[in-house]
Amino acid sequence: MNAAARGHPVRLVVRDDLQRSRLTVFFRLLLVLPHLVWLTLFGAAAFVLAFVMWLAVLFERRAPAPLHAFLASFTRYAVHLTAYLCLAAAPYPGFTGGDPYPVDVEIDPPARQGRWGAGFRLVLAIPAFVLSSALGGSVAIGNGYGGAAAGVVGGLTLVVAVLGWFAALARGRMPRGLRDAAVYAIGYGAQATAYALLLTDRYPDATPGRAVPQPELPTHPVAIAVDDDLLRPRLLVLFRFPLVVPHLVWLTLWSPFVLLAALAAWLVALVVGRVPWALHRFIAAFVRTWTHVLAFLTVVGRQFPGFVGREGGYPVDLTIVPPAPQRRLAVAFRLLLAVPAVLLSAAYGWVALVVGVLGWFAALATGRMPAGLRDLGAAALRYQAQTSAYALLLTSRYPDSSPALHARARLDPPPLLPDAAGAA
Repeated sequence: MNAAARGHPVRLVVRDDLQRSRLTVFFRLLLVLPHLVWLTLFGAAAFVLAFVMWLAVLFERRAPAPLHAFLASFTRYAVHLTAYLCLAAAPYPGFTGGDPYPVDVEIDPPARQGRWGAGFRLVLAIPAFVLSSALGGSVAIGNGYGGAAAGVVGGLTLVVAVLGWFAALARGRMPRGLRDAAVYAIGYGAQATAYALLLTDRYPDATPGRAVPQPELPTHPVAIAVDDDLLRPRLLVLFRFPLVVPHLVWLTLWSPFVLLAALAAWLVALVVGRVPWALHRFIAAFVRTWTHVLAFLTVVGRQFPGFVGREGGYPVDLTIVPPAPQRRLAVAFRLLLAVPAVLLSAAYGWVALVVGVLGWFAALATGRMPAGLRDLGAAALRYQAQTSAYALLLTSRYPDSSPALHARARLDPPPLLPDAAGAA
C-alpha cells in the first residue's frame, strides 16, 4: 500500500479487472432500481444516527463503536452503489455495505475528535460538498446521478458513466482511464461522506491518486509538469481575474489564426501523414499559453503568465513532443473522434472552475493554495490540454482520462475478489 493512501483514515481499495458483462451494462439503470429505494431508507436511518453521533462526539469526543460501525457500513454501501452506477465496478452490490467489493473503502476505528470541529462539522464540510458535487462521486450526499434528486447533472462521474456505457457495450471492458476517473471521484466522495458523518475528523484529501493501488498514467506526448511552491500572494489572488483579462483578449485574437493553421495542418496531414513543424509549433504555443492562463486563473499556478506559450516559462507547464506520423484515416475523422474527449474535457473544466473558486478563498485566507486542490486542478488542465492537442492534430494519441499526475510506482495490486477472479 502506498504511504499517501495509507495515511488517511478513509482509504479506497480497487480490485477491479475492467471486464464488464454487456448484458448487465445494458440494463444497469434497471438493475439498480431496488438499490435506489433502499438508499432512501438506509440514508434516512444514517441521517438520524448521524445526529446522535454528533451529540456523542460533542460530549465524549469519540464516536460510539456501534454508531461508527453502522455509519461506516452506510458509507461503504454508498461507495459500492456509486461504483456500480458509474460502471467503475461490475458485480451487483450487496445491500449492507458489509461484503467486499471491487471498489471498496477501508475506514479506521473510532478516534478522538475535537469538539469545535465536530460542532461546526456541516459548515466546515461545505467546500468538500461543493467539490464532491462537481465530481459526482457519492450518492450518499446527493452528488451522484440517478440515485438522488439532488444529483448534479454534468458531474464528472455522469460523463464517465455515459461514455463508459457505450465503450463497455462495444468492447466488453471499461476503459482504464475512465474507471480511474470514476474511482478518484468515488474516493473523494467517500472521504467527504465520512467527514460529514463524523467517522473521522480528517478533512477530505483532493490529491489525485489516493487509491490502492495508485492509478496508472502511461507516457503521453502531451504532459504537464508542476513546479510550484503553493505560496500565493494575497494581493495577486484578490485581483486574479482583472489581471488575466489582457490574456483573454489576446487569446481571443489569436484563436482565428490557430483555426486556420489547424485547417492547413489537417489538409497537409491528409496528404503526407504528418503536420508540418512550423504549424505544429504555432498551434502548440497557443495550447500551452491557454494552459498557463487557465492555471493562473484557477490559482493552480502562482506567477503571472507570459503571452507566447514558451515551454519552461511557467511553473505549471506543458511538454509537447515534436510532430510524428499520423494515420490519414484518423486525421480525416479527427473532430468526430474527439467528441467523447471534448465531453469529458467539459466535465474536467467544471472541476477546474470549482478548484479555482475554492482555491481563491483558501489562498486569500491562508496565503497558500491547498496541495490537493492544486494537483487536482493541474490534472484537469492536463486533460483539457491533451484534448485540445488531439483535436488540433498536435498528436494522434487520445487523451488519458485518469486524473493522476504521475505514473505510479510498480506495486503489486490487491488480489482479485473470488467473483472477479472467476470472471477473469
